[in-house]
Amino acid sequence: MTEATVDGGTSTGSTFASQFPQPTREQWQSLVAGVLRKSRVIGADDAPDRPEDLLATTTYDGITLAPLYTADDASPDAGVPGLPSYVRGARATGSSTEGWDVRQLHGDPDPARTAEAVLADLENGVSSVYLQTGAGALDPAELPRVLTGVLLDLAPVVLDPGADFASAADALLAVFRDRRVPADEVRGNLGADPVGTHARTGTAPGAGADLAAAADLAVRAHAEFPHLQAIAVDGQPFHEAGASEGQELGAATAAGVAYLRALTAAGLDVDTALGLVEFRFAATADQFLTIAKLRAARRLWARVAQASGAASGAQKQHAVTSWSMTTQRDPWVNMLRTTVAAFAAGVGGADAVTVRPFDAALGLPDAFARRIARNTQSLLLEESHLAQVIDPAGGSWYVEKLTDDLAHAAWAFFQEIERAGGITAALDSGLIADRIAEVRAARDKALATRADAITGVSEFPNLTEEPVVREPAPAPAGGGLPRVRYAESYETLRDRADAVLAETGARPAVFIATLGPIAQHTARAQFARNLFAAGGIDAADAGATAETADVVAAYERAGKPKVAVLASSDKLYADQAAPAAAALKAAGAEYVWLAGAAKKWADSGADGFVFAGCDAVAVLNRTYDLLGGGAR
Repeated sequence: MTEATVDGGTSTGSTFASQFPQPTREQWQSLVAGVLRKSRVIGADDAPDRPEDLLATTTYDGITLAPLYTADDASPDAGVPGLPSYVRGARATGSSTEGWDVRQLHGDPDPARTAEAVLADLENGVSSVYLQTGAGALDPAELPRVLTGVLLDLAPVVLDPGADFASAADALLAVFRDRRVPADEVRGNLGADPVGTHARTGTAPGAGADLAAAADLAVRAHAEFPHLQAIAVDGQPFHEAGASEGQELGAATAAGVAYLRALTAAGLDVDTALGLVEFRFAATADQFLTIAKLRAARRLWARVAQASGAASGAQKQHAVTSWSMTTQRDPWVNMLRTTVAAFAAGVGGADAVTVRPFDAALGLPDAFARRIARNTQSLLLEESHLAQVIDPAGGSWYVEKLTDDLAHAAWAFFQEIERAGGITAALDSGLIADRIAEVRAARDKALATRADAITGVSEFPNLTEEPVVREPAPAPAGGGLPRVRYAESYETLRDRADAVLAETGARPAVFIATLGPIAQHTARAQFARNLFAAGGIDAADAGATAETADVVAAYERAGKPKVAVLASSDKLYADQAAPAAAALKAAGAEYVWLAGAAKKWADSGADGFVFAGCDAVAVLNRTYDLLGGGAR
């Protein structure tokens, strides 16, 4: 059955559906306007021409996301899977024949533990091995030990070697030779990515870790093992610095072009060079943006291949669930985030998917966390049969339009980088850092105001959760673009609360002055309780009260905290807010917040205001300053 258009016309492909009246866009807009009036977004007499615009949102690339997409939302023909522009997939059959490559990440520097974990993964559904080597990770000299028992002709090995990719590659190549693995059976990627190292460390390519060295390695490895890739274009350093999806794609495309130039300069033809490069992108819990990002990435690279005169240009993609979206607090929710991200990566057409363990932000993952990570993909593949549909997002007006918009945003950033002299020059000049910083500032504001909510951290925090403790992971290389997690500002506040608890035996606390009966104050009291809990601050409330004296008595029973919060309805605020604020201050409160709009209750006697959309991080930091607990 095909979809009928909202704008009218008859449904096709179903006689049954055609018997129903076809709604028009105007009818839908009328219904939308009615809902907006009921919710008081617009006035009772307002009749906007396009009420849907009030429901639209904007991405960090400036792309407008509409609440409804129809056949009128034109986007270029996405073609068919397996052919340029490869939007619908790099392979004609998608992942339907074998599923995507389930690739598990290993970053433990202990070779014995890593060897054990690798075999456990391969025995339980993982199809390729993803190893971090170098400083703070596995010593390349330990690769023979780590890969003992691995059938290297069946399980590809992918390296993430950092700056010293040459020694890691030589160690892996030696393993292939020593095990006498047939050259035609060797798969994987040596992981040379000096541009990614430059982005992470701030150190420009050079001293053996430059583009020419990576190209020479690729030529040498290809001559011996023709199906082994050597170059990994990693978009994660840009994503983890706070980049938008378009910026991650644009920077990765620019890095890919730099490698393509180096590979052809080293003597490879362009088609061979294209085949030696794999792209790595972050997959987030924003499923539609992740789907569109992977589809747009293939379109961008196909355009580069076309401009280079290549016969093909299908991009090899490796999607890794985002480190930036992981949390240390309530880390169990990370399972939900990575499930959505892995789903999006599969639907978006990634060739390989890595799910980070739910405890990735806490340190080295344990066996349970690795098991959940690999089983997430097994469930998507074996029980949800996600790979059995070729390009499941294809034909969605929303996804097709978003893919097109994202491709244009990314291409514009790619062109800006090229105009600046290429990816290395743009990193050295600070252009990329500056552009990403602008997006990061916007994202930080959205996180602080909880417009971008983090479940379990900024929303629905659990102050009584049992801490999850892991062995610390070695610190990754730094010095270049920052590496940030979205939850950090709230988790820093929670750390302050824990410090107070450890020192005094009690959490920092505020008093919620609930005015009137429960029905009048429940909504705002709960809002305030959750807001302060996001920073680790506990709250006692007065419960149902009849007069100001009841509020003051409850305040004194609570130990007279320095900070109080008025919470009630607008109706009761009109008569009770000012007297209650004055009485609380007389009883010892040094600062009074009011849960409500600042403009409306400016004369209430409150010192500050908390409301939906306020800067929660600023409110929490101000409260800690008033309470005098926990060093910043």
